[in-house]
Amino acid sequence: MAGVESYVERPPLPELARVVRTVWIQRTGDAAYVQRHLPTGGVELHFPIGGRPQLVGPLTGPEVEVIPAHTTIVGARFLPGTAPPLPAMLDDLVDQRLALTELWGSLVDRLVEAMALAGTPERALLILQGHLQREFQGGVDPLVGEAVRALMPWQPLNIDALAGHLALSPSQLRRRCLQSVGVSPKVLQRTLRFQGFLALAQAGATATGRRGADGMAGLAIDVGYADQAHLSRECLRLTGLTPSQLLGGTVDRCLCGHDHSASYRPFLAGRRRVLDLFKTELVRGA
Repeated sequence: MAGVESYVERPPLPELARVVRTVWIQRTGDAAYVQRHLPTGGVELHFPIGGRPQLVGPLTGPEVEVIPAHTTIVGARFLPGTAPPLPAMLDDLVDQRLALTELWGSLVDRLVEAMALAGTPERALLILQGHLQREFQGGVDPLVGEAVRALMPWQPLNIDALAGHLALSPSQLRRRCLQSVGVSPKVLQRTLRFQGFLALAQAGATATGRRGADGMAGLAIDVGYADQAHLSRECLRLTGLTPSQLLGGTVDRCLCGHDHSASYRPFLAGRRRVLDLFKTELVRGA
């Protein structure tokens, strides 16, 4: 198996769970690997062992990267609205890939050396997480954090209504999201909705059957799309591929074969809560 690309994702250390969505280890085999990065709403840190680390800013569309053969990368994906301290607002980093030395200076060299000497990728990942835990204790804008939680899929939400709930004007909410997330509330909502669809697809979830739809069309409706055509347009916008191309013609896996269950766990938990409420309402109406 040494010659085969692999990707292992896991939850972050508990101390980082409020800011880091997931961490991972990726290994390429005997050939270069074409990686399609998709918008998640957050920034990412990529640390190739023995190479130069990078920060990937919030994405609004797909980014295709060719990872050389025999490369090991450890990484961390931050939750929307959270990020390590940076010398720029996140809206200046949208769709950007920057050398981490440009942002953190000589601190990066010490961290790179420690991770290279760790012996295994697993230990290197622990070193990275320990560094994030010690060095980056910055606070999260509580209103943006509440906005991000409200914009998760399953329950359609009007952006103006959300701003009013937060006692902000729509322009104030937009400005704070651009600074702390990198994108507007509407763009974030669309990104999280698509992430919710991917979470259902990888989990092999069964559609609830609302509006009589099942399969991919049913999952699209469950997550908040008007119909399957709406999902297809958004998938093409966010990934550059149709849903069938992205998922390999099925709704129970990604074509890449990677397991993203750790990353998608919060989306599935949110769906379970909504389904429980839906079932309760059905019982009351019976």
